[in-house]
Amino acid sequence: MLEELKKEVYEANMQLPKLRLVNFTWGNVSGIDRSKGCFVIKPSGVDYEQLQPSDLVVVNMNGDVIEGKLKPSSDTQTHLVIYKKFLKVCGIAHTHSPWAVSFSAAGKDIPVMNTTHADTFYGDIPVTRKLTKNEIENEYERNTGNVIIETFQDRNLSPDLMQGIVVRQHGPFTWGKSASDAVYNAKVLESVAEMDYHTLQLNPNSEKADKYLLDKHYLRKHGNKAYYGQK
Repeated sequence: MLEELKKEVYEANMQLPKLRLVNFTWGNVSGIDRSKGCFVIKPSGVDYEQLQPSDLVVVNMNGDVIEGKLKPSSDTQTHLVIYKKFLKVCGIAHTHSPWAVSFSAAGKDIPVMNTTHADTFYGDIPVTRKLTKNEIENEYERNTGNVIIETFQDRNLSPDLMQGIVVRQHGPFTWGKSASDAVYNAKVLESVAEMDYHTLQLNPNSEKADKYLLDKHYLRKHGNKAYYGQK
């Protein structure tokens, strides 16, 4: 079932090593068919060089495996929480890309300091709080999803305007209108994290981009009045 979606999610997963967003098996991508109430996700611990479209696992919105001989990603419950709460999301990517993880480990938002960032993310990319001992020891992956949702609620953020987050001491999750869109956002997030790191090394007092510059660059690519690119 969902053979076309499996192919799409497989191709999105294969972009992670090509874009240098993962080492070994440190990442996963999923995509959802909301009309069917199921999503497709990478199997746990399978090397990208060995991964085949037929290896992908189909999971329903209760977290049950519907199709697949392999165990789904250990992050499946995190994806499930995001899909349930952010209803416009149709693809999710998770990596342990080093620049994003650096901000994650430091407990720092990735600040909007340039137009490269502003083209894709409408504001600072947030970092979550640390999970508690109880949250880690009981339903860790589900609670990882919960703390993502909590962060968006506490900060009054829109998952449409901010399509990514860094989980404290863990790593980034990004999403979008498809699996490939989620991977695109993962690469942008990693690139701007690297840029910000170098910027702050050169000048720790560097200023964030002004709101009017953020508005200009984000809105010229997104929204009703966007004019970037071809029709």
